[in-house]
Amino acid sequence: MFIDEAKICLVGGRGGNGIISFHREKYRPKGGPDGGDGGRGGDVLLRANPRMRTLLPFTKKIHWKAEKGGHGGPNRKRGRKGRDLIVDVPVGTVVKDLRTQEVLADLSRPGQKVVIARGGEGGRGNWHFKSSTRRAPRICEVGEPGEERWVKLELKLLADVGIIGLPNAGKSTLLSKMTAKRPKIADYPFTTVEPNLGVVQISEWESFVVVDIPGLIEGAHEGRGLGHKFLKHIERTRLLIHLLDVSTPLTEQGPDPVEAYRVVNREMEAFSPELMKKPQIVVGNKVDLVPEDYLEELKERFRREEGVEVMGISAATGQGVRELTQLCYEKLTALEEAMPSWEPSEEREEPRHRVKVYRPEPEEEEIEIVREGPGRFRLEGRAARRLARLRLEEPDAQEYLQEQLERLGVFRELRRWGAKRGDLVLLGHREFQFDPDPDVPLTTSSSASAPPGGEP
Repeated sequence: MFIDEAKICLVGGRGGNGIISFHREKYRPKGGPDGGDGGRGGDVLLRANPRMRTLLPFTKKIHWKAEKGGHGGPNRKRGRKGRDLIVDVPVGTVVKDLRTQEVLADLSRPGQKVVIARGGEGGRGNWHFKSSTRRAPRICEVGEPGEERWVKLELKLLADVGIIGLPNAGKSTLLSKMTAKRPKIADYPFTTVEPNLGVVQISEWESFVVVDIPGLIEGAHEGRGLGHKFLKHIERTRLLIHLLDVSTPLTEQGPDPVEAYRVVNREMEAFSPELMKKPQIVVGNKVDLVPEDYLEELKERFRREEGVEVMGISAATGQGVRELTQLCYEKLTALEEAMPSWEPSEEREEPRHRVKVYRPEPEEEEIEIVREGPGRFRLEGRAARRLARLRLEEPDAQEYLQEQLERLGVFRELRRWGAKRGDLVLLGHREFQFDPDPDVPLTTSSSASAPPGGEP
């Protein structure tokens, strides 16, 4: 079964928890805090695998999650980093964010990899919270959850030549004559319900790939017929064979060849104007069924009305197929020669190391207060996310949280916003009740929920 679209959920691994630990060694009764940090969670990567031809595996498994990081240990031991999860996809897969439709990656080269969901940071151990006034802190953080991202995978087949045309034009028969591929062939419309790929061997070292696109009909770009599902595959090709059935006026089993040529071009232009920029070889098929003088008259009509030359072949008998194959190879060679060279300059030395470039993150406030409703406020921002990871079972951690919120000016802002006694303040997964008394500004709400992560 050929599947060219899938929706999956990718989740980075959760970071490991930091721990509370104190150094214990003979003759050192006050060794101090030495709780280690949790390890970072694994990333989720997508990798282009040339052995895959379809997105079928993603119909059976939708959720993919990387390994979480290990918890910290005594003597400042950092937890083990979670293993990255590498998910193989076919070459030619476009990855889009399901919510925003932003293109995240275009995996068009074998072996190409991209990180889609990053793992969460590990929590800090208690040795990070030591200070001159807090010599034995019982404070640590839980690991940060990994990124969760729903993505849409769209497979666009990679081929050099695409065969297009109306149903029953003979596309599958032509593919079977040009390559060793044996697609389903029958005398009724829409015999081909999925794209078929074949390799044309020119010589021992020269070859190119041909794809047979299911037949297009008028209105295909709006969802009519089957071809609209596969129009995107034409975008990857460099050259198009526009196949026409020249016998239709005599057999009365289809539209006039000139009109058929116009219908297919209109559908491609409506789907994407870029498709019309691709070079086309216009081929009249089934010439063995029509008289020679009719064929010459049809060619002259194409020259006069459309300004194109028509090449006559018979896919069923093989007449003209060898010449068409050679013409495709010559045009592909010319297209390659016209492409700009990517060879490094002889005068300029190639760098030995590749530098990884990261997209800069947008500027974000340290902490921000958002009113969610009457008597309900939420704390957001980098510092808020960090403080939300504190384990508040210990009095030391509660005292540290109060100090940090006071230092960041949160209490002052809440009073300015008119917060009253009993109003809820949300920090991550926790809820606190606000008190205007500066000595007891926050108390844990009875409905507060513990942060995820559990004990180390």
